[in-house]
Amino acid sequence: MWAFIHKLGSPKGFYAISARWLTPLWLAAAALILIGGTWGLAFSPADYQQGDSFRIIYVHVPAAFLAQSIFVAMAAAGFVFMVWKIKLADMAAAMMAPLGAGMTFVALFSGAVWGVPTWGTWWQWDARLTSMLILFFLYIGVIALRGAFASRDGGARAASVLAMVGVINIPIIKYSVEWWYTLHQPATFSITSKPAMPAAMWLPLLLMVLGFYCFFIAVTLMRTRSEILRRESSKRWVRALVEEQR
Repeated sequence: MWAFIHKLGSPKGFYAISARWLTPLWLAAAALILIGGTWGLAFSPADYQQGDSFRIIYVHVPAAFLAQSIFVAMAAAGFVFMVWKIKLADMAAAMMAPLGAGMTFVALFSGAVWGVPTWGTWWQWDARLTSMLILFFLYIGVIALRGAFASRDGGARAASVLAMVGVINIPIIKYSVEWWYTLHQPATFSITSKPAMPAAMWLPLLLMVLGFYCFFIAVTLMRTRSEILRRESSKRWVRALVEEQR
């Protein structure tokens, strides 16, 4: 087990092992998003209060879940990089950041679109909305810090520290609807209680969430593999791999 983890932590080992995961992940992401999206957007029943405008959740909720999960993953990777100096962790964190920023933007924009028919406005300085906006700025800060230093290691350390400090915003996002008065509705899913919506509504949402996560993992693996080749271009195994592909 430890030998596998050690191999997975090396750029060469990760590059070889991750090749086996890409195709199944892409296929799973495509199938789950296609089935869940078609089911939710076209065939699930309309909400008795919100009508068809509720269907925005099939994009909004998976994007919001992913935006928060990616930042937690970045903070964990930053911790691994800072403590154990595993450069693969920093590569993965760097490749996650743009996707996390994109998902945060999608969550904010889709929430604004939903807010017009529901709240009558595009934006409210609501606790959940404001903390999600802060998350977006944290992503931008992490990305900017990587390019703000003359040395790559200096930028990597600064970005890792910001991610580890900024992760405190994640529980604030999650519990903001419970801690403060907020317009935002409570969580759609709860481990301890039955879903408030019928299965015809939450099952396609679950498929979309799983599809988004498969998409995230596939994109991260693909981009990390490219970053490995870029950073390790002087290594013998990379040169041999490039020669084989010519």
